[in-house]
Amino acid sequence: MKKIKREKVWEETYTFGDAKRDAEIREIARTMGVSELFAVLLVNRGYHSAEAAERFLRLEQEGFHDPYLLTDMEAAVNRIFAAVENGEKITIYGDYDVDGVTSVTALYLYLKELGAEVGIKIPKREGEGYGVSCAAVDALAREGTRLIITVDTGITANAEVEYAAELGVDFVVTDHHECRAELPAACAVVNPHRADCLYPFRELAGVGVVFKLLCACEMKRCRDVGEPILNGIRRVCMEYSDLTAVGTIADVMPVVDENRLIVSLGLKRMERSARPGLRALIEASSSRKSGDDTAKKITSGTIGFGIAPRINAAGRISDAAIAVRLLLEEDEERARIQAEELCEINRRRQAEENRIATEAYDQIEASFDPKNDTVIVLDSNYWHQGIIGIVSSRITERYGLPSILVSFDGNEGEENPLDDGKGSGRSVKGMNLVEALTYCEDLLVKYGGHELAAGLTVKRGNLEAFRQKINEYAKKHLTEEMLAIRMEADCALSMKDITMDFAREISLLEPFGVGNTSPVFVIKNVNVKKITHIGGGKHTRLLLERDGICLTALYFGIGEGELGFECGDAIDVLFHIDINDYKNVQSVQMIVQDARMAEAFTSRFDEQKKRYEEIAAGAVYGAEENVLPDRDDFALVYKILRREFRMGTSVMDQKGLLKQINGAAEGNSMTYIKLKYILRILNELKICEIEELDEDIYRFCVLFHASKTSIDKSSILKKLRNQCSARI
Repeated sequence: MKKIKREKVWEETYTFGDAKRDAEIREIARTMGVSELFAVLLVNRGYHSAEAAERFLRLEQEGFHDPYLLTDMEAAVNRIFAAVENGEKITIYGDYDVDGVTSVTALYLYLKELGAEVGIKIPKREGEGYGVSCAAVDALAREGTRLIITVDTGITANAEVEYAAELGVDFVVTDHHECRAELPAACAVVNPHRADCLYPFRELAGVGVVFKLLCACEMKRCRDVGEPILNGIRRVCMEYSDLTAVGTIADVMPVVDENRLIVSLGLKRMERSARPGLRALIEASSSRKSGDDTAKKITSGTIGFGIAPRINAAGRISDAAIAVRLLLEEDEERARIQAEELCEINRRRQAEENRIATEAYDQIEASFDPKNDTVIVLDSNYWHQGIIGIVSSRITERYGLPSILVSFDGNEGEENPLDDGKGSGRSVKGMNLVEALTYCEDLLVKYGGHELAAGLTVKRGNLEAFRQKINEYAKKHLTEEMLAIRMEADCALSMKDITMDFAREISLLEPFGVGNTSPVFVIKNVNVKKITHIGGGKHTRLLLERDGICLTALYFGIGEGELGFECGDAIDVLFHIDINDYKNVQSVQMIVQDARMAEAFTSRFDEQKKRYEEIAAGAVYGAEENVLPDRDDFALVYKILRREFRMGTSVMDQKGLLKQINGAAEGNSMTYIKLKYILRILNELKICEIEELDEDIYRFCVLFHASKTSIDKSSILKKLRNQCSARI
């Protein structure tokens, strides 16, 4: 298979040099008493005056919208209060991811406070699958449920809601996934994505919709008892902002508008008095100790990289009810035991994820053709259905292409065209995955999700037709330009800019997330002084130097053999600035997002490649271009090839070979063009067998028993000598 290469384009949002813009930056910095670089970050986020920037930092621009602006909110609140007053059994029906788990927990706690008889139903991935099912509705009806409230699910449960009505069971649907043209015929359907919904902020998580539902319930309760409505809103914020923040961050919702306020309040609440389950999970997923007053600040990263994967793991390979029990737990010791159970489940999830990823990469390398297809569609009988979504994310990130993984795990007996395959997909900007699946809906059992992430069910017999049809859709909607991986940086820095003071200024922009991302910077032409592989070789620690200043940089997910550069190279780096807190000693460090050979090096390399093509086509060159090799040049290249071959190396790239040659003797300056000709001539004279496998990557074999010959016999060398302007 032709190797998939997606261009990575670095784009700097702000470049110094525009007099008007630079003056604006200086004025904001002077008025606010901050650095000019921090002022750049504020301007990049749309705040072009000190007043607007200060309101942003104080979260004064954000406020809560009226929950009753959500269509059907009043009907939902009235039906819930009627159920509580009439003593009807209520069941909360949720999804098994973090958003679903936190939604279930928050609504359960609130309904219990109201005195409701309430139960919980979260389907298991294996056996039940995603969403509401008629079988589950049937079982809940037999158990006495008269009202089902869905959270983070239910927007496509048209048939199930209709079936429930026949059994005398009502539905209130709360969800945030994309809506179909026809909504379920429930008592209420609360979803900011409804076409007829005028709510001013559509990017709430599922738990965000629940948060608004609780606010609406509290507003009604306060009105009924004559209490100030603001008191009710404050109670909801105090009691449920932590759970809402966790679900919002985990579901990768934009941290803007209401979400920014919710997340900020939730993180502060967790720092002050985290509920026992969350506190135990934070301790279990980090170096924190119970009662440690010096514990690190809780950030979006604490949730995204610590808490969320462990809660998700329960729903992926075990039972999401385990995570709900932990969040509901009030006893500290039991919470610690349950948190460790989640950590163990997460370790099993990681092992399974790595196995599936390895198999998926092998499938891609063996059979995927990027010339014909744009969407990677893979399948297996042995992939855990709870893991394929994470692996799909890794594939899309690695190859820069939409991907869908389908698992037929759980089908018994021989393969059958009617076997159900559960799929999970991730997309790239420019291709709405739900719209793509709608284009293919005649081949699917069901589907649903968001613009960039979705789930589906497909019959085995329709899989190949589905693969062709979704690629047909992609060809119509995705261009090469869209598929380029664009990486945005706020601005370029020098080493002296990367200080602890600047790192602390950056923290004022928190909470970070989609829509308010952690600032990204570029630094160019830094020297790689040391490379250390850590985490069992999965990650890399770099020591980088420029202008006499050295800094540590961590490159997560990039291990041995994946860097593309070596010690001694000059590189350009795209990175975040982070504060490392080790044994209560703080230091500033870089978190690398991408790194490549310095532009100054690659531009010279590219110029040499272009010039080589011209000379190979017969162009005249000057002696000053250092193109024509002499006997010493041949001897040096042969010596290095022979040494590498004897050490077991038979494949080398031209960059690495040039580096060895130019480092072998002081003052040596082998050019790209000269080396290219030497390799061609060594192969021509049968001194070595040299094959170009890919651009500038060679397989070679040194022929130790080759007959002695003279380089002057080379027809390639004769032609090259004749092209020199000094001879013409």
